[in-house]
Amino acid sequence: MKIAIGSDERTHLTDAVIAELKQRGHEVQPFGPLAENDPEEDWPLTSSKVAQAVADKQADEGIVFCWTGTGASIAANKVRSIRAALCHDAETARGARIWNHANVLALSLRTTTEAIAKEILDVWFSTPYSDDEWNRQQIARIQQLEECARGKEARTCLLCKS
Repeated sequence: MKIAIGSDERTHLTDAVIAELKQRGHEVQPFGPLAENDPEEDWPLTSSKVAQAVADKQADEGIVFCWTGTGASIAANKVRSIRAALCHDAETARGARIWNHANVLALSLRTTTEAIAKEILDVWFSTPYSDDEWNRQQIARIQQLEECARGKEARTCLLCKS
């Protein structure tokens, strides 16, 4: 699996996650300070590059980091078809995969330990998206909200009721 990964700074955690991904047999596509040729250090731009790589199918999934993880997840979620989830533990990652079909993992550089990151990755890669009708309907609603927010929805919008 090809994983796009980006952060606004290179840390022990980012290096450990990259090493773990490679050990698991994943191909890593780094962005921002994690890449040799990408000087970008703004978390919004680095996170959006990761998200765009996933949206364009240049990567299968993505991982973004910033100090809290919140900003990186917000920036990644601005890219159409991206469902980035900030996960502080394995159970949150499991739920994000099952119910939200999350395709970008956001992690906090401040609070995520290497051990917790490994637990999150274990669950992230072993948990399939739920395929039941209710969950498919929820994802369809998210997609409809994306379309409405971009002014492209011809049907009644869930967001603005137009």
